[in-house]
Amino acid sequence: MTNLIQTDATINPGNSGGPLIYPNGDVLGINTVKISSAEGIGFAIPINIIKPIIESFKNTDSFEEASLGIYAYDKEVIPYLNSNANIHFEKGIYVAQITKNSPADHTDLKEGDIITSVDHTSLNTMNDLRQYIYTKKPNDEIILTITRGKINKEIKMILGKK
Repeated sequence: MTNLIQTDATINPGNSGGPLIYPNGDVLGINTVKISSAEGIGFAIPINIIKPIIESFKNTDSFEEASLGIYAYDKEVIPYLNSNANIHFEKGIYVAQITKNSPADHTDLKEGDIITSVDHTSLNTMNDLRQYIYTKKPNDEIILTITRGKINKEIKMILGKK
């Protein structure tokens, strides 16, 4: 999990999912997990990631998570995955793996591609992609802009259900 908010809020089994609140009452995030090997360290999902899910429940009483079927990484993570890899890019996210029989598997997207935007919205982190996909439903069409070596191209994809 990336881009979580570290907190000292008490999180115990059964009470995760509660709000992390600013002193003025605004919700900052949703408490979700604690580190069991360290006392008093927990993490919350930022509220901006959760807002599309809340809106979906508010409008339709449900939320179906759309999925591309990829594992991808921010550029800052790449050196930790493979120190021998010669992977360099300025913006976007690196496609490390495509799940078999997923929506991505049925397109021209390849492992090693760099996704730079979705529906012409720039991406720099997996959180950017996750936040955008949470606003979509399964069977929605999206357009990924990718870089493959020196080639830039657009790939249409129909989202699946996670």
